[in-house]
Amino acid sequence: MNTPKVLPQQRRENPDPQERSTPVPRLVLLLALVLVAFGIDYISHAEVNSPAGWGDARTRAELIGERPAAGQGVDGGAIYAAMCAGCHQATGQGLPGVFPPLAGSEWVVGKASTAAAILLHGISGPIQVKGQEFNGTMPAFAGSLGDAEIAAVLSHVRSQWGNSAAPIPAALVTETRARHADRTTPFNGGDELAKLP
Repeated sequence: MNTPKVLPQQRRENPDPQERSTPVPRLVLLLALVLVAFGIDYISHAEVNSPAGWGDARTRAELIGERPAAGQGVDGGAIYAAMCAGCHQATGQGLPGVFPPLAGSEWVVGKASTAAAILLHGISGPIQVKGQEFNGTMPAFAGSLGDAEIAAVLSHVRSQWGNSAAPIPAALVTETRARHADRTTPFNGGDELAKLP
């Protein structure tokens, strides 16, 4: 029998790698087991009824969209933070050239029925605020907020950031909603808003 000839190049080669019986390092397995055990322990001891103050401080009603009952207080600041601050900012200064400021805005401290109409039906088109031109779209909140909630957020905005206008009662919002009940589109900018009675 002939023995195969081994070439010098073959002698330089390392042997093929072999998988051992434990391909994953034991330290990694131990760490994974510890993390799984911690997760199970954490979940089993978690308090599902933790106070909202430990999270982002929103109430159950705000999280699931319940409307307050008649006569129950409405937090206009919380509604503003949840639905308005994304555009108009927590400071009420808006974003220059994009979203108009509410601080010192003639539309905020002006006619209460016009402010209510803006929140109910929104605006689309050019509007001048504090001498600056804005041309965008504000959504309508007539379908998502009740009259008491709109009154509360307007009253909040009219009393913040140096604004000092009278609070708006829910009855005024109800009246404004009824006056524009047939409206299905946003107001066409500041020109149309200025003509409102």
